[in-house]
Amino acid sequence: MLPVALSCGEPAGIGPEIAVAARAVLGDALPFFWIGDPRHLPRGAAHKVIGHPDQALSVPAGLLPVLAQEFAGAATPGEPDPANAAGVIAAIERGVALVMAGQAAALCTAPIHKKALKDGAGFAFPGHTEYLAHLAGDARVVMMLACDALRVVPATIHIALSEVPRALTPALLEEVIRLTHAGLIRDFGIEAPVIAVAGLNPHAGEGGVMGREELDWMAPLLARLQAEGFALKGPLPADTMFHARARAGYDAAVCAYHDQALIPIKTLAFDEGVNVTLGLPFIRTSPDHGTAFDIAGKGIARPDSLVAALRMAAKMAANR
Repeated sequence: MLPVALSCGEPAGIGPEIAVAARAVLGDALPFFWIGDPRHLPRGAAHKVIGHPDQALSVPAGLLPVLAQEFAGAATPGEPDPANAAGVIAAIERGVALVMAGQAAALCTAPIHKKALKDGAGFAFPGHTEYLAHLAGDARVVMMLACDALRVVPATIHIALSEVPRALTPALLEEVIRLTHAGLIRDFGIEAPVIAVAGLNPHAGEGGVMGREELDWMAPLLARLQAEGFALKGPLPADTMFHARARAGYDAAVCAYHDQALIPIKTLAFDEGVNVTLGLPFIRTSPDHGTAFDIAGKGIARPDSLVAALRMAAKMAANR
């Protein structure tokens, strides 16, 4: 058994405290180690510094295994310090290197604060996902949000709604479907995945009355992929795709834009959703929330999403 690597993320956010809380929940049933500066852990947090990932397997359940990463400064909850940006980036890079070297089963990443990274280290990437793709040799990746009840993949992500019809091209949608299909087989152990594809327009265009994308190119694209052997449903009206009976008929939903995908999963599992990057040569998961500066250091942050992300990372590693 290999442990899961957990990069510390933004040290002024809730990352350090939910790492300690996740260890308390999981104990030694799911071994993982935290990459970060021990000074950034909550005062009095029970931890043990290790020198190599495999030592995490023998750390008592009551202690958080820590692979120490030196940072330039201390961490004040709720107050990100750009001086720590280089350390945050180095922790991510170290986690990737350890997984790629076969010394960790998977990488789980705590939330980062992109402005602090840009201000302190000139971080030029929109977020974690793009940076990890870069570290993996500019791999083509997609973002999946997953919980026990639903898996969703937005084809377009952080762009204005007005830009979606131009960005959602046949080539992009085909790539997202192919990456999702491969990820469901390789990382989730689903031999013959069924994928539901949401239409772009209300009621999936309603026969062209509310938009023609579904008729003009989405349906022909899905028909071509179905002829290759893909099990696809759609293009479907997004407003009828996410009730329980509909969800039982597919393994993942590919959606046209950000909110079409994230609203249903955050409604179903606001505290337990997991961000998964499909298409990387290694497994990466992350809790589906941000740094939560407003509650950092107050001892009230819930570790549910991080626990779910660690569990999913370990399960995906076993499937691979």
